[in-house]
This record gives sequence, C-alpha cells and structure tokens, in this order.
Amino acid sequence: MKKILIIALVLLVAATTVFAAGTKEQTSSKVLTVGATPEPHAAFLNLIVEDLAAQGITLKVQEFTDYVTPNEALETGELDANFFQHVPYLESFNKDRGYHLANAGGIHVEPFALYSKKYNSLSTLPSGATIAIPNDPTNEGRALLLLESAGLLTLDAKAGLEATPMDIADNPKNLKFREIEAASLPRVLQDVDAAIINGNYAIPAGLIATRDGLLVEGADSPYVNVIAVKEGNQNDERIVALVKALRGDKIKKYVASQYVNGEVVLVTE
Repeated sequence: MKKILIIALVLLVAATTVFAAGTKEQTSSKVLTVGATPEPHAAFLNLIVEDLAAQGITLKVQEFTDYVTPNEALETGELDANFFQHVPYLESFNKDRGYHLANAGGIHVEPFALYSKKYNSLSTLPSGATIAIPNDPTNEGRALLLLESAGLLTLDAKAGLEATPMDIADNPKNLKFREIEAASLPRVLQDVDAAIINGNYAIPAGLIATRDGLLVEGADSPYVNVIAVKEGNQNDERIVALVKALRGDKIKKYVASQYVNGEVVLVTE
C-alpha cells in the first residue's frame, strides 16, 4: 500500500511539474522583447505597454544608441523585434551580413535634413564646405541623394541608394565630406560647416527639420521606419498586435501633440 501511495505521489509531483513548465512556457511566449533607439521609437513603444498588456502580451523595451547592435540581437534571437530602421537599411544589412530580417510593418518617416550651426541658409553655404554625413551605406547614400536633389552635386547614375562620395560625378561647390557614425553627428555639428542627421538623432539634440534644416527631405520619402523581425515571424500574433497598436489612435495623438513641426510623419497603411 505504501508503495502505491509513493508511486501516486511521484506521478502527482511529475504531473504538477510538467503543468508548471507548460504554464511557464505559455506565459513566456506572451512576452515580447523589442529593441529601439530612444526617440521617437522607444517613446512610442512605452506608450503602448498597457494596450498590449490588455491583450495578454508583456512588452519589454530595450534601448540602443546605435544601428548595429539591435540587428545583431534580433538575428541571434535576443530580441523578438526591433524598431529603429528603414527598409533600405534593413535590406543592406541582410545583404552585407547574411542576416534574415524582415519588415513586419511601416510606422513613420523621420525627415532627413541638412543642419548647420554656422550658416542659416543653403545659399550661404560656401564653396569647399565640409559636410558630415552618416557612414552606414544606406544613410550615406540617402544623404548624398538629398544634396543632389538641391543641385549641390551630381551622382553617377549607377550609384543607386548606396552611393558614396566616390560616386560623385560633379561637385561644383567642391564640397568635402566627413563620414561619421550616425549617432555622433549631432555632437560634431559644431565642428563642421553642416551635417546631415537622421531624425531619431536630431530630435533628442533639439533639432527640428522643418525649423532648423537648411535642406529637408520630401514627404514622399521611401525611408519608412519599420518593425523588423526574423523572417517568418511577420504574422506572429504578438507582432501583429504590436504593429496595430503603433498605428493606433494613442500614437496618432502623441505625434500630433509632440511633433507639431513635422519631425515625425506617420504613414498610412
């Protein structure tokens, strides 16, 4: 009889352990860890934590200050998603690193702009001026295309979105370029004649494209910031809920109140 009771007790403990493990696994599957640069990306995410919690999803936000680490963390599985980059950058990263990242949904555009602490208009920018530009392939090309749009230079027609200063075919003002990590551009602005800065680094530095920019990217920009995931996870219910929340009224109201000068433009999907 004792043996039967002992066996029953062991089976009960084992069943309880399995159930607990299953419950833990089920609970952890509802955790969503997203990497983001601080503004506006992490700010957006923190706004919707309660919205996702109401759907049983625990949103954890990890902040990064560069463009490389959050993609590395996504590829290795440390993150479920990240929110900081546009599609050309994502595609370039996949190509260069052999990664498997995918676009799960576009959220907004941060207009790219040319800023200066020394000159207050594009016409006063002198010949031989030194301009700091991002050193990552897609944003560097984006910066040069912006300058080309204003007639400041001409790029080789074959250069495409990943143009570099080596692809400049005509440079009538003899502009010089300093290729700098995107996050450092606001800090070097005072040391150069002008700098082309990504919105998510310009905004925390107090720079507003429509107010301070000598040259601003058009509203038809193809550089939409997206939620990135590993390929195959685009339809994960947690990701679908995340994208829906980021396109919801709470974010719309926040952008309308916080970015009244067009620093952030939400996309319509």
